[in-house]
Amino acid sequence: MTVSLKYSAKVSKIVPSSIAEEVGFEIGDTIISINGKEPRDLIDYNFLCSDVFLLLQVLDIQKNLYQVEIEKDYDEDLGLEFETALFDGLIQCNNRCSFCFIDQQPPGKRDSLYLKDDDYRLSFLYGSYLTLTNLTEKEWKRIESMRLSPLFVSVHAIEPDIRIKLLKNKRAGEIKKQLEWFREKKLQIHAQIVVCPGINDGIHLEKTILELAEFHTTENPTVISTAVVPVGLTRFHPEKSNLIPVDQVKSEEVIKQVQGLQKKFFFQFNSNFVWLADEWFLIAKQDLPPESDYEDYPQVSNGVGSIKKFIQEFYSICQEKLPQKIDKEKTLIWVVGNAVDKVFQPLAQRLNQVENLTIILIPLRSKYWGQEITVTGLLTGEDLISGLQNMYLGDGILVPSVMLKNNNDIFLDDMTIEEVSLNLKTLLIPANNIADLIEICLSR
Repeated sequence: MTVSLKYSAKVSKIVPSSIAEEVGFEIGDTIISINGKEPRDLIDYNFLCSDVFLLLQVLDIQKNLYQVEIEKDYDEDLGLEFETALFDGLIQCNNRCSFCFIDQQPPGKRDSLYLKDDDYRLSFLYGSYLTLTNLTEKEWKRIESMRLSPLFVSVHAIEPDIRIKLLKNKRAGEIKKQLEWFREKKLQIHAQIVVCPGINDGIHLEKTILELAEFHTTENPTVISTAVVPVGLTRFHPEKSNLIPVDQVKSEEVIKQVQGLQKKFFFQFNSNFVWLADEWFLIAKQDLPPESDYEDYPQVSNGVGSIKKFIQEFYSICQEKLPQKIDKEKTLIWVVGNAVDKVFQPLAQRLNQVENLTIILIPLRSKYWGQEITVTGLLTGEDLISGLQNMYLGDGILVPSVMLKNNNDIFLDDMTIEEVSLNLKTLLIPANNIADLIEICLSR
């Protein structure tokens, strides 16, 4: 039977011992409808599957159409995972930001590298940032009706002319009106400001932060938090953009400015409200703030307090799991960006207190992006090859999964784990989190 698929909800994984496994779902099956409705994304799927009684129309890998009836507890998960969270395709960006990281990549790579997402659904599901400039009236109504909150919004500047200049989109000037809409609908956002020296810094940065703070109240804040992030430039960024990289002097200036506002907000809200990304302190060669400054880490996925949180969790897990000795000698290379070399050296030293375990921390800069100071998440497969070639690599290389796209086996330059491993003639071992990293260190 031929079925015209409007959306593609193709199953990529079935959780063991789940309802889906019991029913007999297979990888490659496609969900056509749930109780007569076609899910356009993971949000619809989760909403529709919350019912007790489900009638699923399914197309199997042999193109056979069949129905499945399921009775389950309310909100009980079926145990299906999908190739993508967006069954109807990605809502792409319609801005032309000079600082866009996608446009700062070399030409001639795979098409997947050049996709620009500005999709509110990914913002809700995974915390990715969007600009709100490409939403139709239908999508605004869906956000309201499904209560898709909080969203993560790239504000950059509250002044219409400056935001239009940054995003190169006339609709960018509507940001204040959009914030009022969120307040009226009692929906929330986390805000982001990417600072571009000479454009939205100085008095403009202060104005943006202060006006965002007007949407933050103790009862029901519209803007829950604000992150201030330095613009990231690569050697591929267009020279005609006239963008200026953030240097030590600018970092010191922004740190002083934002920390002054934090004191004001803490007195007013009992919260800092605005936070600086860790990169500011690394570029300024200053110590990171104490853990208490980050409160409940509302912007940790944006690099705000992520180093402090990592260190805190690292020592907590070490205290619980690290033995005095492992049975067999093991040497592993732990690759990080050179921006965190100083703060991560004590962590490697702590691991090396385990007898028979040797962890060699190797900080790398990204020649691929042309950055002197590089955070770990921007290291590419090419960077690992150029930085580790002809070195002693022990029993393998620990690769933090933050280097990999969507936690799969592909680096930001589209090289795979396997390709880099073959080139370096050693094992590359992705570590998804601290517990995973320590388990790899201790395993046989």
